[in-house]
Amino acid sequence: QVQLVESGGGLVQAGGSLKLSCVASERAQFMAWFRQAPGEERDFVAAITSSGDTTYYADSVKGRYTISRDNAKNAWYLQMNSLEPEDTAVYSCAAKHEIIVLSEVLAMRPGWYDYWGQGTQVTVSS
Repeated sequence: QVQLVESGGGLVQAGGSLKLSCVASERAQFMAWFRQAPGEERDFVAAITSSGDTTYYADSVKGRYTISRDNAKNAWYLQMNSLEPEDTAVYSCAAKHEIIVLSEVLAMRPGWYDYWGQGTQVTVSS
């Protein structure tokens, strides 16, 4: 069982920045971030292959968020800039152990992933 541990959440003012980290107990081929606001469904945020050659972003975060990875540490990150109150949510990292087929549609589906972190709260005040 692969374990994922997130860190880096917190409270920040609108316009500020935060960087989330996720460390896995084993290497995965595909890593992602999702978020869930109170009363809402879990939404896709960003994803990246272990090689870093493919990334996907939700339209709502394009140009503000950047996903990256460090394979030596089995880690991936989410740099969040220009944060807005609407970004407030619990952010969770997810990992796909092995990729047979890859597409943006698949990457955006929570059910496609094999492992999940416990989540970290991000709160953006206005």
